[in-house]
Amino acid sequence: MSDIVLNVSGVNKTFGGLKALTDINLKIEAGKTHAIIGPNGAGKSTLLNVCVGRLEPDSGVVDFNGTSLTGKTPYQINQLGVARVFQTPEIFPDLSILHNVMIPAFAKKEGEFSFNPLASLFGSNEVQDEAEHVLNDLGLTSHRDEHAGSLSRGDKRRLELAMCLVQHPKLLLLDEPTAGMSRHDTNRTIDILKKIKERGMTKVIIEHDMHVVFSLADYITVLAQGTIIAEGSPEEVKGNPKVQEAYLGGEHV
Repeated sequence: MSDIVLNVSGVNKTFGGLKALTDINLKIEAGKTHAIIGPNGAGKSTLLNVCVGRLEPDSGVVDFNGTSLTGKTPYQINQLGVARVFQTPEIFPDLSILHNVMIPAFAKKEGEFSFNPLASLFGSNEVQDEAEHVLNDLGLTSHRDEHAGSLSRGDKRRLELAMCLVQHPKLLLLDEPTAGMSRHDTNRTIDILKKIKERGMTKVIIEHDMHVVFSLADYITVLAQGTIIAEGSPEEVKGNPKVQEAYLGGEHV
């Protein structure tokens, strides 16, 4: 078996009387694309929030490359090498696309924000070169000087992906990376994520679009009502009756 990058063990999380996660055990292998699917309210985003330090589990542990993430802040977890693309793009809409990508690159290089990033980063040729390289990889070079807020939804999602990739994460978490995209933008995003996979980056993807899931995933975990009801290869998950009933409406995909 490949090395385990992320190990979620016995994680539980409740909100009042609602059990959002119940005894979740999950192992993410290095270099693989691991998809987490399930109906709305299954606990998928809650699980990612626990992994990146936005929520603390009631019990259980999350380890990243052998280091416990429990009690660490999102910033500390990011510095360990975990980056996340959110459902709603978190960008700087009034800054240029290039500067949006330079800010996380500089923050990763410096290791802290104990400086004025807007006053410091513009003189860094190394950071700018790195940002422009990532923008080129994602097909955003022609927009580099435009305000980020003017981009289409699909391009905003690609920009946030660029802001993560410029940090050279060891683990990339993507929360519905193609939500709201046209089929053209979705297919372009699939191609980008396939190229990232060729470089050996480990990814966890939450996604409702089964075309995206089955195009990218090496392994799939299925959540329903905060519990894992199935896991396996894409072919195994496709043929699982529990998955068809709970998530796919009893229909084959």
